[in-house]
Amino acid sequence: MNVRINKEACIACGVCADIAPEVFTMGEDAAEVVLEDVPPEHEEAVRDAAESCPTEAIVFSE
Repeated sequence: MNVRINKEACIACGVCADIAPEVFTMGEDAAEVVLEDVPPEHEEAVRDAAESCPTEAIVFSE
């Protein structure tokens, strides 16, 4: 799985970093991806974070 943040859509609410701190961190103005290539053990958390993102700023491909 590969993941990225659409910085234009991100409102820096922090929900992704709360759900998947191994993959996301909070930057100054938006969330940032720590692991672009997500290990299998964190894929479910990335899916949960994407579903929970209020602006649908998390984009991932499998």
